[in-house]
Amino acid sequence: MEVNWQEVLFQFLGGLGIFLFAIKYMGDGLQKAAGDRLRAILDRFTTNPFMGVLVGIIVTVLIQSSSGTTVITVGLVSAGFMTLRQAIGVIMGANIGTTVTAFIIGLDVGAYALPIMAIGAFLIFFINKAKVKNLGEVIFGFGGLFLGLELMSNGMKPLRSLEAFSDFTLAMSEHSLLGVVAGTIFTLIVQSSSATVGILQGLYAEDLVTMKAALPILFGDNIGTTITAVLASIGASVAARRAAATHVLFNIVGTVIFMLLLIPFTAYVEWVSGALNLESKMQIAFAHGSFNIANTVLQFPFIGAWAYLVTRLIPGEDVTIEYKPKHLDRHFITQSPAVAIGQAKEEIIRMGDFSVQGLQQSFEYLKTGQKKHAEMAYQIEDAINNLDRKITDYLVEISAVTVSPAESGRHVMLMDSVRDIERIGDHFENIIELIDLRETNKLKLTDGAIDDLTEMFTLTIETVQKAIESLDKNDTGLARTVSEKEDLIDNMERRFRKNHIVRLNEGHCSAQAGMVFVDIVSNLERIGDHAVNIAEAILGKHA
Repeated sequence: MEVNWQEVLFQFLGGLGIFLFAIKYMGDGLQKAAGDRLRAILDRFTTNPFMGVLVGIIVTVLIQSSSGTTVITVGLVSAGFMTLRQAIGVIMGANIGTTVTAFIIGLDVGAYALPIMAIGAFLIFFINKAKVKNLGEVIFGFGGLFLGLELMSNGMKPLRSLEAFSDFTLAMSEHSLLGVVAGTIFTLIVQSSSATVGILQGLYAEDLVTMKAALPILFGDNIGTTITAVLASIGASVAARRAAATHVLFNIVGTVIFMLLLIPFTAYVEWVSGALNLESKMQIAFAHGSFNIANTVLQFPFIGAWAYLVTRLIPGEDVTIEYKPKHLDRHFITQSPAVAIGQAKEEIIRMGDFSVQGLQQSFEYLKTGQKKHAEMAYQIEDAINNLDRKITDYLVEISAVTVSPAESGRHVMLMDSVRDIERIGDHFENIIELIDLRETNKLKLTDGAIDDLTEMFTLTIETVQKAIESLDKNDTGLARTVSEKEDLIDNMERRFRKNHIVRLNEGHCSAQAGMVFVDIVSNLERIGDHAVNIAEAILGKHA
């Protein structure tokens, strides 16, 4: 029989495209339906590696992507939300969670793909409620999975009559490493292990590959799926690179173990499949699940060893931002409110130090244009926002108990200071976005503009540092210095705006570059205002 290569190629690639779109769309819908609190779930419940495994499974089932879970985990490790040991547990759990997709694919509902998509589309386009739209996305994506698989499967059917393809699959049965390489490379290309498994289920269902040839491809796809985490860790912190390296090594070691046990593992899968009378696609799903669960069980006791090994392989100091409060102990609120207020103040000083670091990173980004400074500033701003919520909740709880008038005054001052520091974080985030705009549009700031910004940045950072120090030491002398410096910042803003108008009139800078300059100056002036608010609270003006 003559093979119509155009039809084979179009159906396969079209089906693959629909499959990848559908799994992403379904994952996004599930994520939104879950309230988009995945980072909070990971942060709160990964108290130890075992809990990490469970949370990794749950989050991966929710977003239908082990790569997505691993990327979130890499980010959390980089941000100091999670230790490397906890992250390894989550990564192991993600490998198990991704097998759920294979079981979904194993359901024989291909004939109903189009009506399922129609229901999803109806919910998306005709119902205005956000929750219903999210459900519609999940249903539409679910139907799209099977439509994509059906197209891929139909595209691959003619390959049965092709002698070269039969020879290739026979070679994979005899040389198992070929299967591992094929699975790895294909998953590296499409960046979705679910797609590789789906195609493999189609091939196996059409009797185009044997179980012995299919299993190495399954093992290889687990190696290939690590590429997303590796890409996410490039340029990230040392801790993030270690988490990504663990993901790669964990899957490589698992593949090596099961390649050595290929014959007994193949016999086990075939025996269970026969005993349970599993459909062809379900047999692959069962093999995928068995491999990932067994791999996690085997390697779980060695989490500590993995953490030690990757620390040796990727040396360097962990530069992480610790999001979590260090000093807020709720026992003090009822037992000793005065101590609790002192604890809140210690945490606010930490928050203030973060604001200074964020400003410094913003300044470095302005000078160098290096993305690592912007990413660090964004992490710091996240930490400030998190501490703002935690400290405010703590102070609100303190307000419910009886305190002396003096402590009540301190309490009000601290509430105001938290708000001012949080606003400083918002302003330096605005500055980062403005610098991003400059970098994206390749806007040129004149040397005079850069000199003005350097002068104002230096003074603003110094002013915020003094404000936080005056809060820490309750030093009225430092607080007065802050007020004086803030006057200088105000004068600078007026002077630099005039300088900008002169440059604009003389044609030295473009209007768009000028807008970036003026907005950065304006944000720095507002930061100065918030610094002086903190100082005035010390001086008693806001008591």
